[in-house]
Amino acid sequence: MDGWINMFNGKRGQTLAIAILSAIVFFIVGMLTINFMMDEITTTRTDLNCASAEDISDGTKLLCLAVDIGVPYWILLIFSVTIGAITARMLL
Repeated sequence: MDGWINMFNGKRGQTLAIAILSAIVFFIVGMLTINFMMDEITTTRTDLNCASAEDISDGTKLLCLAVDIGVPYWILLIFSVTIGAITARMLL
């Protein structure tokens, strides 16, 4: 238990606390932008006619797949940057 208390008392602890707070802010802002992205993704899917798989070409199918994979990649990016910001400060 003394290790946790000592970790937050020195300069390293202050840097870690700032890293955690900035990572939380980045996480919240990143998750809030998903709602804005979903409207654009829905509009793009409607314009590309992604619902009917028989009527579109292979290139359009690939583009629909790329549009659909955007949100999971965005979530992975947010998680990796958030965790990376915290662990980078812990390793210094």
